[in-house]
Amino acid sequence: MVVDTQGWLMRVLVHPANEPDNVAGKWVLKRLPLLQRLALFIFDNGYDSEALMNWCQQVFGVQTEITPRGLQAGFEVQPKRWIVERTLGWLNRFRRLSKDYEQRPVVSEGFI
Repeated sequence: MVVDTQGWLMRVLVHPANEPDNVAGKWVLKRLPLLQRLALFIFDNGYDSEALMNWCQQVFGVQTEITPRGLQAGFEVQPKRWIVERTLGWLNRFRRLSKDYEQRPVVSEGFI
């Protein structure tokens, strides 16, 4: 899922669970329109790959940043990490999106 700084959905990709995040990250970023002005990509730890960071720099010409996970056990608000989590929370309010009943990933993406 790609969201802007306000948490609004820009692009979504539903992929098989056996695909690593850093590979699927390229798939979803390829769907972004190149006409938009992008300045910074902020990734989760699952996307921490030198190859992905270099690819983003070459294709989009933007800075990349990995947000570290908190050191404390339990809940801790992390800067920038809550934006995507909030968007997921918004999506889970809809009964149709709270569970994945679809057979094909394209249909799941369509409902989102």
